[in-house]
Amino acid sequence: MNAILIIAHAPLAHALRECALHVFPDCAPMVAAIDVQPNLSPEETLATARIAMEQLSRGPQVKGVLVLTDIFGATPGNVAQKLVDGVTSRLITGVNLPMLLRSVSYRHEPLDALVARAVIGGTQGVMQVAVTAPQNQPRRKHDQDDHDHQQ
Repeated sequence: MNAILIIAHAPLAHALRECALHVFPDCAPMVAAIDVQPNLSPEETLATARIAMEQLSRGPQVKGVLVLTDIFGATPGNVAQKLVDGVTSRLITGVNLPMLLRSVSYRHEPLDALVARAVIGGTQGVMQVAVTAPQNQPRRKHDQDDHDHQQ
């Protein structure tokens, strides 16, 4: 089984973890979150992340750790890059809730398969949804187009 570590700008990491626990309450020991605080140095955050990574890796059934972060090139992503070794841990940036839920669902699969499923889950979770008029009610041109600036 694989563990999951979320590293993101505060309060996103813990919020995502709470959402995952809402859907999968049994995953609590296998999913950790680190909120990167603006007042802490990257070195302090890295020290915290290393402790979390070590604790997750110590689990009796843990074979690998999937690290999820929010933005490539930002502090959370940079910290995460220093953690992963590419063998027993992997990193994916651009975390969203569909990605996390897919990761939790398939955490029993080998790490490579888990990475693929997580990326697919994250990308399939992003889509434009068509806005249609209510049934039997034609949409008038001025309903939205001419008044977008009004609240």
